[in-house]
Amino acid sequence: MKKFKMRLGKIALLLGVMMTFSATAFAHCDSYDGPVIQDAYKALEMKDVTYVMKWIAPEHETEIKQLFGKTIDLKNGDAKIYSIVEKHFLETLVRYHRETEGAPYTGLKPAGSTAPIVQMADNSIANKDVKRLLTALDKHIKTVVQEKYDKVMKLEKVKDNSVTEGRAYVAAYVDYTHTLEALETVLSHQSGHHH
Repeated sequence: MKKFKMRLGKIALLLGVMMTFSATAFAHCDSYDGPVIQDAYKALEMKDVTYVMKWIAPEHETEIKQLFGKTIDLKNGDAKIYSIVEKHFLETLVRYHRETEGAPYTGLKPAGSTAPIVQMADNSIANKDVKRLLTALDKHIKTVVQEKYDKVMKLEKVKDNSVTEGRAYVAAYVDYTHTLEALETVLSHQSGHHH
């Protein structure tokens, strides 16, 4: 059980670092293969808006329901018109969802643009098995920290040779220590759902 808790902590750690350092790489909810749009497709197929209501705040429910109804009404009509209306529905839904996260909407992203670790997180939920993710996550954290440390140690040997080499060392040092500080921040504080 202790190992499991430590691994869960590592997941939170990596996700926190990803959120801290890479907003664009973590555009999970903007992606066509992300859960928001997948639920939207399910809602359109089943003609049931309730599949998407969990992704938005209450103040947007009326607008989403109306837009959903218009989209459904046009589903069996002209394919070009439906494509435009469907995309507008998806964009509006994702924009409102991003608003609930306190994150900007920057457009829909293509399928496959989600960070691999987030795809693995989704798969662990779908398969009801987190072991594969924990193994990959453990390896990834160790690799990232080791690479940053190795770079610092390599540059530490030449940091006083010139201003250029000194600045390279400082940049590597700052990257290394800020990564560890971000990990500590995630472990010490509960992280919100911000991308």
